Amino acid sequence: MDETVSPQKSPFQKKLKRGLNSTLTFFGMPAHSILVLFGIVLLLLNVFPIVSLLIKAFTTYKIVGTGEFTFDNFDKVFNWTNTTSVGYFWKPFGNSLLVSVLSCVFAILIGGGTAFLMARTNMKLKKFIGAVFIFPYIMPQWTLALFWRNMFISTACNAGHVGEFQALTGIAMPQWFVFGAFPIALMLGLHYAPFAYILFGGVLQNMDSNLEEAASILGIPKWKSFFRVTVPILTPALFSTILLVFSSAMSSYSIAVTLGNPVNYYVLATRMQYMLSSGSAKESQGYVMAIVLILIGLVMLLMNQAQTRSRKQFTTVTGKSGQVSKNNLGKAGSWIVGIVLAIFVAFFAIGPMVSFFLESLLPNVGDYSSGFSFKAWISTEPISTNDFVGFFHENKIWKALGGSVKLSVFCALFAGLSGFLIGYAVSKCRKSRGANFVNGLAFFPYLMPSIALSVTFYLMGLNLKMASMWIVVAIIAGTIKYIPMASRSSLNAMMQLSGEIEEAGIIQGVPWWKRMTHIVFPIQKAAIISGFLLPFISCMREYDLFIFIGGDQMTLTKFMFQLEADGVPALENAANFALILIILLVNWLTNLLTGASIDKGVGGK
Repeated sequence: MDETVSPQKSPFQKKLKRGLNSTLTFFGMPAHSILVLFGIVLLLLNVFPIVSLLIKAFTTYKIVGTGEFTFDNFDKVFNWTNTTSVGYFWKPFGNSLLVSVLSCVFAILIGGGTAFLMARTNMKLKKFIGAVFIFPYIMPQWTLALFWRNMFISTACNAGHVGEFQALTGIAMPQWFVFGAFPIALMLGLHYAPFAYILFGGVLQNMDSNLEEAASILGIPKWKSFFRVTVPILTPALFSTILLVFSSAMSSYSIAVTLGNPVNYYVLATRMQYMLSSGSAKESQGYVMAIVLILIGLVMLLMNQAQTRSRKQFTTVTGKSGQVSKNNLGKAGSWIVGIVLAIFVAFFAIGPMVSFFLESLLPNVGDYSSGFSFKAWISTEPISTNDFVGFFHENKIWKALGGSVKLSVFCALFAGLSGFLIGYAVSKCRKSRGANFVNGLAFFPYLMPSIALSVTFYLMGLNLKMASMWIVVAIIAGTIKYIPMASRSSLNAMMQLSGEIEEAGIIQGVPWWKRMTHIVFPIQKAAIISGFLLPFISCMREYDLFIFIGGDQMTLTKFMFQLEADGVPALENAANFALILIILLVNWLTNLLTGASIDKGVGGK
């Protein structure tokens, strides 16, 4: 009887089979598939726009539709012997550095100081302060600038009207107080103070007070103990705050244009926007400035990684019993400090809403003697030479608001889902190079200046012939920009989740998608929903990211800048008030229904 002998496999076939089996085994783990997918997508969406920007920066246009490779654009920007270069780049660059440093100082003093009082003292009114301290970050950046201008503009600023402070007190604040470096840095510091508040508060709340008490037993004065014991422990949070605030402030546009341009105080972002809007003669130089802003973000990222790798161990939470004692301010002191801080926080957190509502009721800007009117809200007749009617009847406002909501919903869905998947995959493979690579790619857009990202995705839209589909480009830009928020929120939640929980589902043969929806999501619901909420709120209040993408009516924030340019202050203030109210309402409803919120304070529970 003949026996059929199977043909012997060649070494190549054996290697091919082993490789195929290894590949199937690798991609059989969902986390690996997710890492590969997002590694490719994020790499393309990070690299392609920047390459387009570099090509534009190295191109000079002599005839419409033609271009030549050149270094002239870099020479025109960086040549400090040229007065034009000094005025358009070096002086604004110096202004940006000054504003960024001062913003870090204000953010650390305000945010860090509040975190210390909340976590380490018996100060009163903590619940109120913790609830409203996050408001300046939730608000669009320029609303703080507009509030500051409405409040303090005076006859000393050569303005045609006075602000609320002069109207109430008769005191005219000097021009440097209203416009220029100081108010720009202060508003940016207040906007980003919640960074320091959250980062410092987490460390202070968990720090064992025995460390400070040991210094006290040795006879070290409290002030010296603070600088020798407490401050060194806060070094990681301090460094993280400086990196985040500095990189964000360097590229801020909306606050700088509101409080800087009226007195010809320009920063790099405002000069770049001017160059890019001036036509092909200066447009390529604007691309060079965008590269500078991107390089600053990249340097911040590298510094963060270097500091993380070389960081000393600041262990303050151990398995041993620890306690957190609070500094006793005294019965009267606890109330005095609490009331003073509550007034300060309320001024910048609630004050803008009050100011915008009152300003929306003024028939003439800054004129409180003529009484109040609801024309800017309910009028069906034109209230300006531009034929704008009241807020509730102005179709352009509702169209822009609808655009903001639609864009924010899509960005929140894509960024939230992508961030959740990335956080899950990175936590499962956190020791692998692939996980570190994808994690870095996901975080990089956060340190990329928003206005520079706007330029890069604008160019991407042109290169891909998507000029008629700017909403798609805006969604892609928003998703990439806000993925870091969602991925960090998801990663933190996944790192807290024991692998045994999901393994129990695997043993029972539960499919991956069902493990996600029935096990992982219900356990970490609040943190995961926060990953969707953060992109939604950020997109609703964003202006810088969409400045070059789409028309003036694509979002409500862009339309409000059009109202500013057209000189319709009452309607602009009404739109500002409505936008802040919508954002706060969304945050409150999400917190009420799911427990997820971005206004959880430190020590205020």
